[in-house]
Amino acid sequence: MRSRYSAYACGEPDYLFRTWHPRTRPSPVNVDPGIVWQSLDVTDTVAGGVDDEHGEVEFTARFENAGHPGALKERSRFQRRGGRWVYVDDVGE
Repeated sequence: MRSRYSAYACGEPDYLFRTWHPRTRPSPVNVDPGIVWQSLDVTDTVAGGVDDEHGEVEFTARFENAGHPGALKERSRFQRRGGRWVYVDDVGE
């Protein structure tokens, strides 16, 4: 989760593409250059350990867009594929 947040903050859509499950990944993967990501607060995790194949991360990511503050709150699902964690979707979707 933290690496994906950093990819958004640094404008790295290629990394986001590689860490997104191919079944749920949009085409193309874009990063909005007008959004300035300011902080990430992970508030909960479920599974996602060394022996797990699935996990969830709840977080709040704070940002600024056109001078206006905002926050993205989400519970994300991840799956291990080929030994690497990939983002699947938002539990709320």
